[in-house]
Amino acid sequence: MKTQNKSQSKSKVPNEGIFPEIIRDDYQGSRKLLEKKAVISGGDSGIGQAVAVHFAREGADVAIIYKESDDDAKETQRLVEKEGRTCILIKGDLTKKAFRTKCAETIKKELKRLDILVNNAGIHTSKNSLEKITDEQIRETFETNIMSMISFTRNLLPFIHEGGRIICTTSVTAYRGSNHLIDYAATKGAILSFIRSMADNLAEKGILVNGIAPGPIWTPLVKEAFDDLESFGKDTPLKRAGQPSEVAPAYVFLASRDASYITGEVIHINGGDFVGG
Repeated sequence: MKTQNKSQSKSKVPNEGIFPEIIRDDYQGSRKLLEKKAVISGGDSGIGQAVAVHFAREGADVAIIYKESDDDAKETQRLVEKEGRTCILIKGDLTKKAFRTKCAETIKKELKRLDILVNNAGIHTSKNSLEKITDEQIRETFETNIMSMISFTRNLLPFIHEGGRIICTTSVTAYRGSNHLIDYAATKGAILSFIRSMADNLAEKGILVNGIAPGPIWTPLVKEAFDDLESFGKDTPLKRAGQPSEVAPAYVFLASRDASYITGEVIHINGGDFVGG
């Protein structure tokens, strides 16, 4: 998706003129991630872009993995470099084994090490009944959202050492379901189980694994999944959708020393929806 820059921190989503905020102008970095090296899948737009820019303002160099939008990726790179940090762009399809291998080789060569892995890439297609969901859609959604996440984490795990962090983006739909994103919600539930399983598996190595479960957030995917954008997010207790700038600081927290005694947990950023589990 091509972005139009309204300011340093905002990129346009073609949905009734709404401009998602990527980072607040008054967000003060405090060197929480100074000299850290991070990889962010799906880092070209939306939440992933916001995470990249916040990480950069906190002192980290980043590599972003993206599938298609060169314009969005270059905008992310511009914003990261404006913070004085390095941003490596790696384009391709994470569902392909050869590309995942290429990513690992590039990250090892360019970053030398990996302190933070953010698994954020994902897709969804809105269908209001199970009968309308094809086998092809199910396969694509699962391969993109969870199967490639597991494989990609496996590929990069040798570069992550004690003190490293893995942060996965799940969703409020993993907890409450979704009547029009059925297969997507199922993958987000699988990601939740992956977080908990890997947290236990890697605890002895000192690698912490946590997640973020966003609710309704203004991202490029919103226009594709919701017909009534005027009401998007209005069913939350806060009566509005959130901004990427309101989600990304939680990734900073989980990536920093402030979260050194947290693993296997999920932070809910959903405007006040109360969910169990």
